[in-house]
Amino acid sequence: MWMFVFWILPLLGILYIAWHVWTILPLVAGWKGLILALGVMCFSLLFLSIFRRFDTLPLSVSQLLYEIGTSSIFVMLYLVIVFLVLDLGRLVHLVPKALLCHNGYTALGIFVLIFGLFLYGNLHYYNKVRVPLELKTTKPLPKTYKVVMASDLHLGYHNPRKELSRWVDMINAEKPDFILIAGDIIDGSMRPLLEEKMAEEFHRLKAPVYACLGNHEYYAGEPKAQQFYKDAGIRLLIDEAAVIDSSIVVIGRDDRTNMRRKPVKDLVSALHSSLYTVILDHQPYNLDRSEAAGVDFQLSGHTHRGQVWPISWITDAIYECAWGSHQRGNTQYYVSSGIGIWGGKFRIGTQSEYVVATISSKQ
Repeated sequence: MWMFVFWILPLLGILYIAWHVWTILPLVAGWKGLILALGVMCFSLLFLSIFRRFDTLPLSVSQLLYEIGTSSIFVMLYLVIVFLVLDLGRLVHLVPKALLCHNGYTALGIFVLIFGLFLYGNLHYYNKVRVPLELKTTKPLPKTYKVVMASDLHLGYHNPRKELSRWVDMINAEKPDFILIAGDIIDGSMRPLLEEKMAEEFHRLKAPVYACLGNHEYYAGEPKAQQFYKDAGIRLLIDEAAVIDSSIVVIGRDDRTNMRRKPVKDLVSALHSSLYTVILDHQPYNLDRSEAAGVDFQLSGHTHRGQVWPISWITDAIYECAWGSHQRGNTQYYVSSGIGIWGGKFRIGTQSEYVVATISSKQ
């Protein structure tokens, strides 16, 4: 199944795009071949980035190649959509066949459409949405707590230290009591984090930080990821808990990549029932287990809500809650679409966000 998704579908997409580009462009064969070769080269960079082939190159070169490679998959997706719409239009006689054969106006129109769409997506990515969230409990709390919550920073070649610095400034401006991060602080390669000394940036945060592992920490190498968290001054919780002011307990669950992680009920059972219980669980599967264990609030990420439409439809279909607030019984949930992103910096039909929550007692 995964072989089909990761290898066969992209190959079919490339062939479908190549056929249309060859048919539509009013150019001689040599120029068409050059354009197609450049397109294939850009897409091949995606697989080179996945297999860490950029780590030996100068950092600036690695960053550029990573951006090109991971952006190409999204460009390919939208080219397939455009060509499918044109083909369907031709089949129902809404699109003249002449528009799809050696037509410069069609080629220019497609270029302008794709360029404009991704320009919008890039600008929208940099607009970090502040999501307010109010959490109420019947359990006693000494005060109302202000908490900044985030997930999926994906620091690495495409999210460098200067971008992390802006996020730190945004978080500090909220003056939170503490900060929660639901995994995937690291994107993949540890090299850019170490060369840019990104751990130092986390020390500018003016509130304690609690976090759990995500699947990308395992891709990076879990022991190296743990060391980075330690160097950054982040309290990494791996199937363990931290108590705040003897009133709030934060549980960090190991990522489901580790098949031997502890069940939610085992993590909660040892805790006093009077404490307001927050669990950080990167991937939002099996939400019923937090409800059954009596968790008050769960923060998750991972989905990115697909990053772009129509992938957002797929994530919405896979998960009980792929994004936003959710409630099961007495348990509240928030699944973040992430403050950062994997791959190309585009948000189309989704948003990059951070959550500013208040936790208060009804008593």
